[in-house]
Parts: sequence; C-alpha cells; structure tokens
Amino acid sequence: MLVVNKVVITSVLPAPTLVLTLQLLVAVIVVLGGDALGWIKVDKLEWDKVKKFALVVGGFLGTLFANIKVLQYANVETFITFRSSTPLVLSVCDYIWLGRALPNARSWGCLVLLLGGSVGYVLVDADFRLSAYTWLALWYAFFTFDTVYAKHVVDTVQMTNWGRVFYGNFLALVPLALMTPVMAEHHTVMAVVWTPGKALILLLSCLMGVGMSHASYLLREAVSATFFTIIGILCKVLTVIVNVFIWDKHASPEGIACLMVCVLAGTFYQQAPRRQQQPLVVSIADSGSSQLQKLGAVDHASLGGRSTSSGRISSNGQAADGGGAAAGGGGGSHQLLPEKQSLLPKTSSNQIASRASVSSGNNNR
Repeated sequence: MLVVNKVVITSVLPAPTLVLTLQLLVAVIVVLGGDALGWIKVDKLEWDKVKKFALVVGGFLGTLFANIKVLQYANVETFITFRSSTPLVLSVCDYIWLGRALPNARSWGCLVLLLGGSVGYVLVDADFRLSAYTWLALWYAFFTFDTVYAKHVVDTVQMTNWGRVFYGNFLALVPLALMTPVMAEHHTVMAVVWTPGKALILLLSCLMGVGMSHASYLLREAVSATFFTIIGILCKVLTVIVNVFIWDKHASPEGIACLMVCVLAGTFYQQAPRRQQQPLVVSIADSGSSQLQKLGAVDHASLGGRSTSSGRISSNGQAADGGGAAAGGGGGSHQLLPEKQSLLPKTSSNQIASRASVSSGNNNR
C-alpha cells in the first residue's frame, strides 16, 4: 500500500487530498454495496457511535494527510524508520490507558534497539530535508493518538468489523470532501494526461485501501496498540526491497543497515500481557465474628434480603434457615462455629453464604 501510494502521488495524480478523498469514497461505496447485496453486515449510523468515532476520524485524517505529505517530500525509508520508533512511546501508552503491563526486559531491549536504529538512520541520512522532518513530527503526533484511541474504541464499542470500516471511512470522507476544493488541486488534475495504466493504478490504490482498512481493524482488535505498530513495521521489509528497485532516491547503505536493525529488534519483541486485576481476598482467621458480620451484610445487600430455597443471610452475618422455619412453624439461626472459621483462612463472602445454606439444610434433616 505504501509503494502504491508513492507511485500514485509521484507519477499518476500529485494531488494528495484528492487521492485520499477518492480512496475513502471507494471504501464507502464498496462497503455499502456489499451490505445491500447481503454479502457483509454493516452497522447503521447511530449518534452514540458517531460521537465515539469522531476522534478516531480526527486522528485517522491527520495521520493519512501527514503520511501523504511525508511521501511527497521524503523517501520511503525515512518514513519507515521514524515509524519504527513509535512502539517505545506506545508501550507506555498501553500501560497508562489500555490496561497492558509494561514490557519485559527483552521487549524493552527490543524497543530501545528500535529507537537506536531510528536515530542512527537520521544521523546517516543523505537526503535530510527540513520540510520532510516537519511533516514527520506532525505525523508522529497524529499516529500515536490515532493508534491508542482507535484501540480503545475497538475494545469498548460493540460493532461488526465492516461497520468500523464504514464509520471510519464515511465520517472521514465528509470533512475531506469539503477540504478538497480549498486545496486548489483542480489545476493539477486538469494537467494530468490520463492513460488506462494510470487509471488502473489509482483504482488499485483505492481497492487496497478498502482491504487495509478492514485488516487493520481486525488486527487492532486482536493485539495491543504497541504490537499492532510493530507488526506494521515488520511488514515494511518487502516495501524496502521493492523501493530499492523502483526509485533511485532511496537511503544509503548505512541507512538501510540501521533500518534492518529496527526490523530485527521488532522481530524479537514480545507482546505485553494485560494487567491482572487482583481479586478481593478476605481473611477471617484472626478477625472473628466481626469480619463474618461484615461479609454477611455484603451478601444480604446483594441478595436484597430475599430468601432462597435453601436459606438466606441475615443482616448480622448469620445463616437463617427460612425454608425450615416456614415448614416447621419456627426455627433458629445457625452461625458458623469458630473452629470452622479457622479452617477457612481465605474465604469469599459468596462461599460463606453457600456453606451456611448447606449447613442449615443438613440440620433440618
């Protein structure tokens, strides 16, 4: 996709905003057409989901536009290497906002090596352009926000994957279509001499955009934000090889060596697991009846004071045999003996309620 976009911008239609608009429009048409034919299922527009996707669209548009501008002013290796440094920042974002643990020592080493390869490339880059690096810095900010927030939305908003594709492309198409006339790219379009080959390449970039959008949302759902980015970096190996044979404006051998260091580090990265929430464990070995009373109050509140077929928990933490009392015309309460409590050093409130009910039923027999 990166190579095809580069060809489109440099050789077919040097109008980045118009190219993005066409790609989004084709994606919307393809998705709605598939839904109308019954081939796929697409979520309808709902205001609550639109609000949640609004910031996704902002990050998506900013990332795409900065991406196109980077490809317009810099070589492909420059873009790939800067992208290789983003996992170091995203791993911290995963920990702060997305519930992931911090990387282990091996993964931290890989992330630092990724950053070192990126810095090494900048130092040996023979095609340094201030305008290109300005757009890269803007892309960096948009990309980080888009990756983190999009992962949050995918995890929290229930939608079909094609629904996500539709929302993302349709909501981005509206402001971009309004922006296209302002960019005054119609002069560029009028100057283009169209051939079947050029039209085919442009159409190919649009269809690949649909596939990329669908695959990226599936991948976001399956892995962490950091690992999502690293997978994208590893996929760029083929891009580098193709780029070397297509354009003469590629990186120096030293720069490509730094890029390979980044790819090698990404290969050995291990995804950080989700942080485990510690379950509430209550010890009643040393607390006696006061702790039992507290646990009984919790269960009584959760059960709403209702009796069950086997019994209920009274407000003072005792197990009252409601069923037996009703059947026998009376009945008493049965409290867990201290020696029984000592055998349960770590017991949850639900377990206490259950054991109390069993004990009550046995006594009625």
